[in-house]
Amino acid sequence: MEFVHKPIMVEECISMLNIMPNGIYVDGTVGGGGHSYEIASRLNQEGMLICIDRDKEAIEASKNRLAKLEKNIKFIHNNFCNIKKVVEGITNDFVDGILIDLGVSSYQMDNSERGFSYQADALLDMRMDKGQTLTAETVVNQYDKDRLVEIIFSYSEERWAKRIAEFIVRYRQERRIRTTAELVEIIKKAIPAAARRDGPHPAKRTFQAIRIEVNNELTILRDAIKNAVDCLNRGGRICIITFHSLEDRIVKQTYAALEGKCTCPPDFPVCRCKNKTYGKVVNRKPIEPSQAEILDNPRARSAKLRVFERN
Repeated sequence: MEFVHKPIMVEECISMLNIMPNGIYVDGTVGGGGHSYEIASRLNQEGMLICIDRDKEAIEASKNRLAKLEKNIKFIHNNFCNIKKVVEGITNDFVDGILIDLGVSSYQMDNSERGFSYQADALLDMRMDKGQTLTAETVVNQYDKDRLVEIIFSYSEERWAKRIAEFIVRYRQERRIRTTAELVEIIKKAIPAAARRDGPHPAKRTFQAIRIEVNNELTILRDAIKNAVDCLNRGGRICIITFHSLEDRIVKQTYAALEGKCTCPPDFPVCRCKNKTYGKVVNRKPIEPSQAEILDNPRARSAKLRVFERN
């Protein structure tokens, strides 16, 4: 299966990055190379693009896609949370822009072998990096009930988290849960019929929560943003695309903390909080895809873009 991923808000990302032809840029989640292609095509021979992804298949796909550009592009199989070490291993310079797209690629969702989708039967996997040991099967079969409740509720805000966890534990007492189809049926039985009539697929939130746990997506995000900002030149920007409220909240809060605004009472003669500022939030309200893009690519529907500029 070809690694295809339709990049989200390409024009908006390129505009916000303020790309300089001789600059250094990082795509922290290269995927199929859609965003990277547009960045690299705007660079001259002095410019550089560093492409990072935890999925080896994404790295190989983006290499093939970007090869014809004949630009200075480095491909690194790693997690974007290690962006600082990656950049320091390639250049002594700061970078001029960073893009991080937190969405699961279309390839990962549509390739049933990866076990991300609740709409296709496959082994429970959900690993973005196939080299790691933790899988969705491990989470579903080995985590105790309380931990499952915590994950499903905290990572997806699923109101039926407790019932779903109870049904999972009850089912696995008889046999190990190995496939996505088995898990979907368990979730459907756990959620009352009336609650399943409206809204998204009943398994959507639980699958999201398990995927986040398997790939440690939220735990690493806050530190990853701080490490990324440390890599930026003055005036350099980081653009982050999120796809659900939990991610977006972390990005928003981390950007606000990095602004380091004084929190002292107005009547203090001098600042005592000594909050350090690293830059400014470029857009207070997130940028969202146009209706035309959503019609063309429904997976863009929940995307939000937030931008921070280093001072």
